[in-house]
Amino acid sequence: MAAVQVGARTTATPWAALDHAALGLPATTDLPSPQALDALVHAAAGVSYLKWFEYQLAAAMHAELVEPFEDEDRRELDAFTRCAATIATTMSITPFAARTLLTDAVALRDRLPLVARCLRDGIVTPHHIRTIVSRTELIEGQCYAALVDADIAAALRKPGSWSPARMEIMVDTMVHRRDPDAVRARREAAKRNREFTVETGRDGMATTTDTRPAEDTALAAAAVHRLAAQVCPKDTRSKAARASDAHYALLTRTEFGCDCDRPITDCRYKNVDVGTFAATAPRIVIHLVTDTTTLTGPVRAPESERVCRSPQHLPRPDTEPTPAAQPDATEPVSTDSVAVEPGAAESVAAGPGAAEPVAAEPTAARPVAADPSGTAILADAAADPIFTKSPAVDESSEGPHGCDEPLGLDTVDGVGFLAGIGIISGAHVRDLAADPRTVIRPLGDGTDTPLPATQPSNPYRPSAALDAYVRARDQFCTWPGCNRPAWEADLDHITEYDHHDPTRGGTTSAGGLGAKCRFHHLLKTFGDFVDDQYPDPNNPSRLIRTITIPGGRTVLGPAFTGHDVHPGLDMIVFGAPPDPSTARPPRPVLLHL
Repeated sequence: MAAVQVGARTTATPWAALDHAALGLPATTDLPSPQALDALVHAAAGVSYLKWFEYQLAAAMHAELVEPFEDEDRRELDAFTRCAATIATTMSITPFAARTLLTDAVALRDRLPLVARCLRDGIVTPHHIRTIVSRTELIEGQCYAALVDADIAAALRKPGSWSPARMEIMVDTMVHRRDPDAVRARREAAKRNREFTVETGRDGMATTTDTRPAEDTALAAAAVHRLAAQVCPKDTRSKAARASDAHYALLTRTEFGCDCDRPITDCRYKNVDVGTFAATAPRIVIHLVTDTTTLTGPVRAPESERVCRSPQHLPRPDTEPTPAAQPDATEPVSTDSVAVEPGAAESVAAGPGAAEPVAAEPTAARPVAADPSGTAILADAAADPIFTKSPAVDESSEGPHGCDEPLGLDTVDGVGFLAGIGIISGAHVRDLAADPRTVIRPLGDGTDTPLPATQPSNPYRPSAALDAYVRARDQFCTWPGCNRPAWEADLDHITEYDHHDPTRGGTTSAGGLGAKCRFHHLLKTFGDFVDDQYPDPNNPSRLIRTITIPGGRTVLGPAFTGHDVHPGLDMIVFGAPPDPSTARPPRPVLLHL
């Protein structure tokens, strides 16, 4: 019997022979760059559609070959394994890849149908689907799964671009807010199961893995990279190799040195005493952004969200949805349990009666200094964004669904954004806030008084408050697709600052600054790329960002920013009085661990 290759069946027309015009593709790939870019964008949407089609086919195979036997097949090579093996053999892929394809297909069909439509419509790319599926595994079968699916799909359909890191924090934000109790239980289990492992590799090398809480990892990484930077420009190692050597030196308390070929008299980094360096180096600060409502704990979920909409549960005829309970956005939030210095836009209360300046470089030319104990910035968000109206969730013609199980939506909770790590749960935030090493700083003084935007002696340099605000707002480099954390980036004037006459343009303001990693900052400055940001006509407190590439094509900036995680950032004003008609939610705060 002759072997059959994938795509070579006689019953199907080869892809190369299909009518390109019918597929919306140009007849040739020999195109000018502007047209080539248009075709690339269209082809990427086509890849998304084909991937959705592939998932649909895999889900259909699962429904036929696996689901009828799930309750009775107890063999080692069960129906799922055999179905995956059938796909793997036919497509010449590994069994693991086939199982992943089946698992993702079923997840999109049953758990994330609205996300699947985004893939079908070319709104999300296939490589982001794996992120979404893997980070929503624990909502499987939960009553709020449909709400999470709707939240994620609504975020995906917002105009803008996505980087892998922004996709992760968006998905984690949606899951954490809907699942506060389960998230805390999982975190406690993860803390109990933390471990240190060694895996022997090839060529005499080995890999160590240390599982620690996120804030501990951020502190350790900051210490390692700070020591690794103690070399001259002629050091021959890669950045990763230097970090590996610095990590070992910190663990063993041995010397760390530059490996350049210059004599010790010409390179002061030849021998760095780790103990002396650690004792004299500036404190390490890590930043955590949250809102004041998260510090006080979960709140009761709106009644409309306590109705189970899962199609896996039978409808409850007597279930009637009630209007969502909207909290009072102006209700004061107590922060008596944490050390806060009122009005300290430029300082942090380290304890009762103690205050110290925040170590921050206003121009963001280098990373913010940090404290060995870690520090988090909790930028105050508005009333918890959970209380805004959720995207509509599809309901059957029978009416809203309900079940007799605990709904898991009795309460909703806020989240925190840990710079360099990502989203952490509200329970985790409160644990860190209770740590005596943590410093909590409100971003603002709780009044409508505008915060200073610049340094008093230099209108080019942003104030500490504006510096912290922009980084909390942007979270990452704002260039499309970039994952570099904003706390390690430069603060760039979108319009070039006029040092001779600042009133002519390029002012230092919240709307005039944006976080950019050093590479993209240089690309904008010395390349033919032009960026812009301006208030959203539908929501002036938020910004629309664009990048115009050589040739004139304009690309939208990030679709998901700190405003989506902490809407209270909308209420912070710099340099101009706020609109008195705008309701003021709980003020932002900064936590330093």
